[in-house]
Amino acid sequence: MTYPVPPQQMSHSLISAALATPALRADRWLSVLSLARKWAETNKAETRGALVQALVDLKEVERFFGYPGPVLLDRLNGWLDNDDAKAFLRLAQRISTTIISKKYHRDVTAWSAEEQEDEPLNRLPQAITHLKTTPYFEVLSVVPHAPTRWRLIQEEVAGVRRPEDDFVCQAVIVGNAPDALTAILLNPDIGAVVLYEGFASDGGKANPLLDVFSSIIDISPTGDDEDLVIRLAQAIRKIRPELDIYLLSDRNIESLAGRPEIRIINRIFYQMEEPLELHLSILEGIRKRYRTPFFDNLKRYAQRPIATFHALPIARGKSVFTSNWISDMGEFYGPNLFLAESSATTGGLDSLLEPTGNIKDAQDMAARAFGADHAFFVTNGTSTSNKMVLQALLAPGDIVILDRNCHKSHHYGCVLAGAQPYYVEAFPLVEYSMYGGVPLHTIKQALLKLKAQGELHRVKMLDLTNCTFDGHVYDTRRVMEECLAIKPDLVFLWDEAWFGFAHWSPLLRQRTAMGAAAALTEELARPEALAAWDAQRKALGDAPSDELLLETRLVPDPRAVRLRIYQTNSVHKSMSALRQGSIVLVRDVDFEHVESQFHEAVFTHASTSPNQQIIASLDVARRQMQLEGYGLVANALQISLEIRRQVNNHPIISKYFKVLSSAEMIPEAFRTSGLKDYNDQDISWAKAIQSIRDDEFLLDPTRMTLSCGHAGFDGTSFKNILAEKFNIQLNKTSRNSILLQSNINNTRSDIALLIRVLVDIAMDLETKIAENGDGYRTAFQHQVRELVDDLPDLPNFSRFDDRYRDDATSDTLHGDIRRAFYDAYNEAECEYLSLDSAELDRRLQSGPTLVSANFVIPYPPGFPIMVPGQVITQEIVDFMRKLDVKEIHGFNRSLGLKLLRRQ
Repeated sequence: MTYPVPPQQMSHSLISAALATPALRADRWLSVLSLARKWAETNKAETRGALVQALVDLKEVERFFGYPGPVLLDRLNGWLDNDDAKAFLRLAQRISTTIISKKYHRDVTAWSAEEQEDEPLNRLPQAITHLKTTPYFEVLSVVPHAPTRWRLIQEEVAGVRRPEDDFVCQAVIVGNAPDALTAILLNPDIGAVVLYEGFASDGGKANPLLDVFSSIIDISPTGDDEDLVIRLAQAIRKIRPELDIYLLSDRNIESLAGRPEIRIINRIFYQMEEPLELHLSILEGIRKRYRTPFFDNLKRYAQRPIATFHALPIARGKSVFTSNWISDMGEFYGPNLFLAESSATTGGLDSLLEPTGNIKDAQDMAARAFGADHAFFVTNGTSTSNKMVLQALLAPGDIVILDRNCHKSHHYGCVLAGAQPYYVEAFPLVEYSMYGGVPLHTIKQALLKLKAQGELHRVKMLDLTNCTFDGHVYDTRRVMEECLAIKPDLVFLWDEAWFGFAHWSPLLRQRTAMGAAAALTEELARPEALAAWDAQRKALGDAPSDELLLETRLVPDPRAVRLRIYQTNSVHKSMSALRQGSIVLVRDVDFEHVESQFHEAVFTHASTSPNQQIIASLDVARRQMQLEGYGLVANALQISLEIRRQVNNHPIISKYFKVLSSAEMIPEAFRTSGLKDYNDQDISWAKAIQSIRDDEFLLDPTRMTLSCGHAGFDGTSFKNILAEKFNIQLNKTSRNSILLQSNINNTRSDIALLIRVLVDIAMDLETKIAENGDGYRTAFQHQVRELVDDLPDLPNFSRFDDRYRDDATSDTLHGDIRRAFYDAYNEAECEYLSLDSAELDRRLQSGPTLVSANFVIPYPPGFPIMVPGQVITQEIVDFMRKLDVKEIHGFNRSLGLKLLRRQ
């Protein structure tokens, strides 16, 4: 027996296989299908031999899936044994398309071994045709029985199904712990796991797929049989925490149930009890995740005959459907949108500002799904979520260490709270006019400098973006560990607007705020944590220098740490929520002490008229991710990896376009693993593991920076060409690149469209260069040089003007941004200078100092190059003069730079 992904058989790199494991099955089926076509066309013996080996490889994957099952696979092998190439091809085609379209989820005929007409490949998916089906899932049973009995177990599972069941389930059987973990990694349809006590601890063969996961997630379901069940359950939870786990035991289950560690098991059964009870428990577990408290109530509310006397005329749709002028809006959206509208918080609905009913229930379910203690729905975007957290936790005079390049909501949040930002700089990527993340060395340096100045007590928060707009992902656990070693009660706000999906990737989850919080909580509770701190204290001595602390990987004192972590997610950016659907996740041991002020922040920022449909979509997005998020995210990762491979390996496209690699997006100093590209087929397991586990920054695979400067396009122009001419939409650009994002919505057809468009554009360039002579080539090369080589340096934050600093003699960077912001409200204290004026150049050289009166944010790159109270330097002016973007927030070119006059 072999395992499904030995390194020598992988078509892609090890790290790409580990990130998108469910895609391995599709690769195997495509290989079989390709060989089947070739065999049917040529009938060559060597092709048949290759097909035999491909089926052997496929069998090692298919044993972890319910469909197509042994009957169809036996039939497929039968056609091979009979040398019937055409029949083999027909059945292989049918099974492959059924798997890709997931027809077996909704159509029982897909399981039949009888010949049938294949479903048309262009059949519209269920969501568009509005077909009602019973949701389908699979149950993994880990059993001690001989494989000869497995089919009997599957028949027993099928035998307890009932017509009135809410869901349809199919059994998948394995016999040992490694196979169980492999199954949940490969098979996204698995919704529950049943552990029969007595299964084997070892599969008997090396499993390279598990090697990478066990090295990163710390899964080790081996050892003595006494606790094997518990250790396997713990490993399953670390990989896919959403799965329900049930235990069948022939021991004294009453005493077993009393053990604290058994709480991760949903329910324990005595093995001899009625199997129907287990079946009903599995369905109940799925039903709990399927339940959407607010959405369910909203649907019931829409079905009731209600007379509305509140201030929302559009509710129930009467003002729309009976109108002579706007009835087309009703026809476009349909009646349910209006029937579900209300400004009431009664009649089965709830208040978002102070939820006590189904919204509170929905938020609690979201918190559990994301691994948080508390969750708060927000209907006006993560901009508001960030401001809520900042206002709730910071007071005037508090210091927050803040990434200067973060979203503007964080800067405005400091203005609202009166907190003083201590700006820290991310590493620059000048050649692409963008910034990465803030190095840990820089963050520690800021903390230590403030400590030396006697101001560490004022530092309340570290506020960072994870991942950044361009895909830079922090080692969140290490950042928090080392910062807590310097200030044990530091609060962390991680803006994960773009990274919410990562919770459903077992590897990327480790780098989310909540994933790292779970790992830190577990680690700090171990005796080894205190031993590590004691050892480090002795090694560093009583008064270590800042230089020594900066060069040491610090560990915190677990007795002093107060773990206080907040995470904001734009659910609408990576999950199935409507625009502006956001969520605040909280894991704060001191939340009870700040809960009242947090609610005050909610009252301040949340609308008193929240959109019911956005709340419902947040509820439904959680349901979807809990039940199928693992597979959806794996598909999004696979889409992105394939786009990288297709673009960068295409002989024509790659002459003008390139998806930037990890090596190009992350400096080598922050990639100790040496990983250069996700699709590097020469990568070793050790390097793949080290990259995900230890690199200071990791590139989010779903975010692809496509360089377009070598094609002569600036980012904004290329974005407009794609949108207007080819119907391809995106939103982020830089001077010479665009950002492509894969998500749970994308398909392989989207890849094909993108590649076709890039081929057309590249070939058009080839034709123009070949046909238009030297003059055109010279102009084209000049345009490329301007976009690729002639790039402005990226200016760092300078400093706050002395009047906005508590101590003008200090070399720390924080300042009173709020006072500067409101000083600019007095027009008499402000002046304007043209960006191109000689007076501006004279002032830069001779003074008086130029001080910005407001935020100045060019798009792209989208970060504030000036904030209220900041001293304007020559570097900033040079950068602005080289900018050729039309959209610069806070700058009116006809008036010039708005400045605060010297007092």
